[in-house]
Amino acid sequence: MQLPERHKARVVGPYAKTAVDTARELGADLDALARACGLDDLQRLPDNVPVPAYLALLDAAAAQLKAPLFGLEVGRRQRLSTFASYGLVLCTCADFRAAAEQTRRFEGLAHDLGRSEIVEQGEVARYRWHSPWLAEPGARHLADSVLAGIQTFAHWLAGRPLPVIEVAFTHDAPEGVAAADYERVFGAPVRFGAPVTEAVFPAAVLDAPVSNADTSLFLALARTAEERLAARERETHELPVVGAVRERIEAMLMHDRARLPEVAEALGLSSRTLQRQLAQAGASFSDLLDSSRRALAERYLRDPALTLTEIAFLLGFGEQSNFSHAFRAWFGTTPAAWRDSRRGLP
Repeated sequence: MQLPERHKARVVGPYAKTAVDTARELGADLDALARACGLDDLQRLPDNVPVPAYLALLDAAAAQLKAPLFGLEVGRRQRLSTFASYGLVLCTCADFRAAAEQTRRFEGLAHDLGRSEIVEQGEVARYRWHSPWLAEPGARHLADSVLAGIQTFAHWLAGRPLPVIEVAFTHDAPEGVAAADYERVFGAPVRFGAPVTEAVFPAAVLDAPVSNADTSLFLALARTAEERLAARERETHELPVVGAVRERIEAMLMHDRARLPEVAEALGLSSRTLQRQLAQAGASFSDLLDSSRRALAERYLRDPALTLTEIAFLLGFGEQSNFSHAFRAWFGTTPAAWRDSRRGLP
């Protein structure tokens, strides 16, 4: 997936949560951090955090804590849940070559901070990370967290430390920080002011097995991730009127007012005008209503505090049976069975 336009770039809540949790563990004032990055409440992150807000969070936390290596601390704490739904796909890959390919394929499900690339050169391979945000405040902590996070997660997948030959960053060495502080984290020499952010390692690592991988789940999890990626790409490239209708539908569903006339009125348009604009954008109101309900159904079912009756109400269904019928059409199973299958998963 290509990076979206900058104003649409975001970081999903679980990915941002690792940075918030790191700041909390190190003693940061979360209320002050929330004000610094323009978010209402870091304890209750939105589903999507704008990339500039995430960069501001990293920068403000490092400054408040006087922690020049804050990005490395974030990376060292990254876990399966950090990588949103595509992390589960990586757990079903037989080896690291497959895991690298799925990372490249599904990275956009977790964030729009940058994109990964693997370059093989004989007996050496390079994990390269390309980002358009590296000139922004907080970008040094971003690059540090990404490479440290990739290493942490790779070691977890392997069940053992993996060898690294060299690590390179495009940013300069932080003032007052010795290269040895970085080298203790990566277990390898570290260069600053490099042309590209990368980690160099033996190419044989790509054929190393993923520990305890359940490859039988790969197709099902990859299919789900592909559906989510397609939905994200539609959102990224859709015209403003489509996004506005989605937003109004989600806000009005629980009040049973997510119908064409009410949504058109909320947008200051006539029903006919709204239908025409949606048609010009290659969309229809009924399709947007259906896809919005489907996405929200997945979100609500992950919340164990919500009953199926409450979820049906939140989605604007008059009866739970109507919700169950629609859900079976979307996913081929019942809401209860879907929820049971997801227990214990992020």
